[in-house]
Amino acid sequence: MKSVIDIPLFAALDLDQRDSAIGLAKDLRPYVGGFKIGPRLTMKYGDDFVRELAKVGPVLVDNKYYDIPTTMEASVRATFSAGASYATIHAAAGPETLKLLADVEEELNKIRPFQLLVVTVLTSYEQNTLPPNWIDSPIDKQVEMLAQSAMDSGLTGFVCSAHEVQKLREMFPKAFLLTPGIRFMNEGHGDQKRVMSPQQAMKAGSSALVVGRPLYLSDDPIAVAKSYHAAVSSMG
Repeated sequence: MKSVIDIPLFAALDLDQRDSAIGLAKDLRPYVGGFKIGPRLTMKYGDDFVRELAKVGPVLVDNKYYDIPTTMEASVRATFSAGASYATIHAAAGPETLKLLADVEEELNKIRPFQLLVVTVLTSYEQNTLPPNWIDSPIDKQVEMLAQSAMDSGLTGFVCSAHEVQKLREMFPKAFLLTPGIRFMNEGHGDQKRVMSPQQAMKAGSSALVVGRPLYLSDDPIAVAKSYHAAVSSMG
């Protein structure tokens, strides 16, 4: 499936105000390929905000849907109708749901490009902070199992830490691998645990990267965006 982004970089707009998010998106658009938004904006401002942002650039709605099959299908369809080009779902929803959503993705792509990105293991987790029912299995093995289940169901887009990208790229050469937890080494990690530099992540096999705090917390987000843009461009 061909990606709709022209630059392999998403800016995470983890802000609370609509005007601030739209203004920042317009400033950053020359240097990023799209914008990732989550519940703090989608729940507050709804479909109209997604549509407005989609006029600036491709939108990834990162609500990480995880529910019964019919609820997840309805959520994905609503996200598409709002104008998003990407949406996240949890691999842990299971093969039955993943197969259903793969069929929905195929149907929606007949209207316009749209891709589901399957979340494996959140980058905020370390081995000792996993949920109790996960902790007996190494993170990398869990990522591989969840990704294989999604791929077998017909989905080819994934969200994973850069630490798992190389293995997933070996397993699935044509997959779209989106990597959050991206930082230059002189930047703070925040609550991200499994992090990597943009150059390292692209070299490992990432299709696109997500950058948030280094951009929206910066005194000069445009300068920061330029530096990330230069980093990913140098790997092209």
